[in-house]
Amino acid sequence: MHILPLSDYDVFIGDCRPELKKFLDRHSYSQIIVTVDEHTREHCLPYLKDSLGNQKLTVIRIPAGELHKNLETCQLIWQEMLKAAADRKALAINLGGGVIGDMGGFCASAYKRGIDFIQIPTTLLSQVDASIGGKLGIDFMQVKNCIGLFADPRAVYVDPHFLHTLSDREIRSGFAEIVKHSLIADREQWQRLREITALSDINWLELIVPSLKIKQRIVKEDPFEKGLRKALNFGHTIGHAVEGFALDGPHPLLHGEAIAVGMLCEAWLSHRILGLSRRELDQIEQFILQLYPSFAFEEDVIPDLLALMLNDKKNEGKAINFSLLPAIGQVAVNQTCEVELIRESLLYYAERVAV
Repeated sequence: MHILPLSDYDVFIGDCRPELKKFLDRHSYSQIIVTVDEHTREHCLPYLKDSLGNQKLTVIRIPAGELHKNLETCQLIWQEMLKAAADRKALAINLGGGVIGDMGGFCASAYKRGIDFIQIPTTLLSQVDASIGGKLGIDFMQVKNCIGLFADPRAVYVDPHFLHTLSDREIRSGFAEIVKHSLIADREQWQRLREITALSDINWLELIVPSLKIKQRIVKEDPFEKGLRKALNFGHTIGHAVEGFALDGPHPLLHGEAIAVGMLCEAWLSHRILGLSRRELDQIEQFILQLYPSFAFEEDVIPDLLALMLNDKKNEGKAINFSLLPAIGQVAVNQTCEVELIRESLLYYAERVAV
């Protein structure tokens, strides 16, 4: 068991069941509310059954997917909490990927002005990204995480057992955040990632722990995203716009797939603005294009993507804000770009995937 301490809670990495049982034995909650989707109810909840003890348990099932990370689903969660007569001494357990963690934590933090919650992320993406930092929220009008707040869980349990329930596509999506952490903060880790030929052969603990340590260090220094924590947004300004746009199309992208698009575009911007070397840009391009499916789009949708970027919550005024790479393993926050240059980065990506 690895334990990463943060200021107000700990992240436990390994078999979560003994630690979860200890946590529940130490606290006297009036009842437990577990939020799941159809996948985690079937494949993940039974794994935890013995750890939850004999406390009053209410299971709230919501539909899976980013498409349902909205106010309508929040209403469903709050309605079920009220039907269960959950009081302020109830505990919410969010058992699922980033959608359930973000939305379940948001609903718990708003319900009766806030009840305790813990996060049990079940996807690789949520384990290495959403499990640390207390950022909660939902999407609104195609804008990712537009409505939300900061609130810390009481604990986080990262159990690699759940990765066995995921498709290859979900694993690849989560791996994008490990790639991001390496690009912004760990040059040596990036070199190790470049040697990976098959994601099926990876010992995930060996990558999850160092990846979480990067995020732990950054979040500890900047818990409310005033400065350094913006480094974690590399790939996300363009990636979130791509994800939001694709969500309403015939072929929605998983979060990591969209962030892979964003990382390549923003690596090109890094080359143009901060002098990221052509050699390192080529390394990033080769790595991403061989791992991730291409996002095909026509030039006439670029204004729609730019409009979504203009609504990004990281912006200040009308400037579109980026975190970019002067070199692999380094990051510069609060970088702004002219709209025409962002447009060129999207065209650069489109040309590469069309080859």
